[in-house]
Amino acid sequence: MTIGNVAPKKERKSRKNKAIVDENAPLLPKCGEDGGFDEFNGASFTGAVFNLSTTIVGAGIMALPATMKVLGLGLGITMIMLMAFLTEASIELILRFSRAGKSSSYGGLMGDAFGKYGKILLQVAVLVNNLGVLIVYMIIIGDVLSGTSSSEGHHAGVLEGWFGVHWWTGRAIVLLVTTLGIFAPLASFKRIDSLSFTSALSVGLAVVFLVITVGITVIKLIDGSIGMPRLLPDVSDVSSFIKCFTVVPVLVTAYICHYNVHSIDNELEDSTQIRGVVQTSLALCSSVYIMTSLFGFLLFGDGTLDDVLANFDADLGIPYGSFLNDAVRVSYAAHLMLVFPVVFFPLRLNLDGLLFSSSRPLVLSNMRFTLVTVGLIGIIFFGANFIPSIWDAFQFTGATAAVCIGFIFPAAITLKDRHNIATKKDKILSIVMIVLAVFSNVVAIYSDAYALFKNVKTPSPRE
Repeated sequence: MTIGNVAPKKERKSRKNKAIVDENAPLLPKCGEDGGFDEFNGASFTGAVFNLSTTIVGAGIMALPATMKVLGLGLGITMIMLMAFLTEASIELILRFSRAGKSSSYGGLMGDAFGKYGKILLQVAVLVNNLGVLIVYMIIIGDVLSGTSSSEGHHAGVLEGWFGVHWWTGRAIVLLVTTLGIFAPLASFKRIDSLSFTSALSVGLAVVFLVITVGITVIKLIDGSIGMPRLLPDVSDVSSFIKCFTVVPVLVTAYICHYNVHSIDNELEDSTQIRGVVQTSLALCSSVYIMTSLFGFLLFGDGTLDDVLANFDADLGIPYGSFLNDAVRVSYAAHLMLVFPVVFFPLRLNLDGLLFSSSRPLVLSNMRFTLVTVGLIGIIFFGANFIPSIWDAFQFTGATAAVCIGFIFPAAITLKDRHNIATKKDKILSIVMIVLAVFSNVVAIYSDAYALFKNVKTPSPRE
């Protein structure tokens, strides 16, 4: 099943022919006859690819090497490829049913299939998922710049390494300056295509991180300082078997981009290009994921931390190792800073739709736009200062909201089949997605709850 199965309606071939519905329209009106906005003729294919790729390649990539520690390289890479296939299939279902129901938002599609409460359920799921993801971004940025502590000891941050330990290198101060100086200005844009340049830059920074990591690993492979990694999980008892399922929420979270597909589609000059946008983005991101997982786990082995960036504070044993360590961490921290507004965009829209569903469009109310933006950034900031680990955040969002957005909701829409367009293959695939999603995440939640009640540390690759 591919995106190519989507049959766009003729009226959607060009942005100029799209019917605009207030609650489903792009956040910024196309032209400004009443509101005074500049005319917007549509986003480019390249800009759309960068925005969707940026939505996908966020913080999840940093936890993928740790999943290899649990699953082994063979099974881990296979799971990454399987998740990419299921993501493409679920997006194809969303787009096809959106065309049939003339829905131009994910919430509108859920409303078309399940009514008012279906739309509200989707909005709540996006809120939980995106809040969790953005908190993870801030946690990682704090780890990189200010350092982090684990059972292996304290891992110094970049600022600590450069200037020593001072009050202004502490996590809270660093995150406050980052929030006010970078997140707040970038979150003030009212159209997602306005972020296409920063999205392109963020993808470039992710590639810089990957290239440096590959280079370091190749050098250490040549000098023989890296051993052969495990290809399969180390399963010795029931507990270790159950622990394998705890990586599923992390893998699910790594591919969640469904909440931005409609926004990007709505802003495309030619919306038939959404097929190529999705396929190109998934191919690019899957390649980056596989290479990061492979070389990250090869480089650090069983010492791989939940956030692999935290591993880049030790002596790598190669020339210019300290410089390369800093380059890797700074490049990816900058990448996350630029990803933040792309994920924040649908978060703000869904919260506004949930709280002010009968009000005029958010873009026409500067006061409401400002209050929603400031309130959400404040919640994310405080969450990042009180949640200790990205694994904890990924476990929660991945096992709850992310799996609903990515697999359960698209499958449920297909099984509902309100417009009688689902094939037998669609329904079989939908059942498989629901069973896999529910089973794996119930086991993951059980594993974490069991560990909590036994007063031991939650299973994670850090152990």
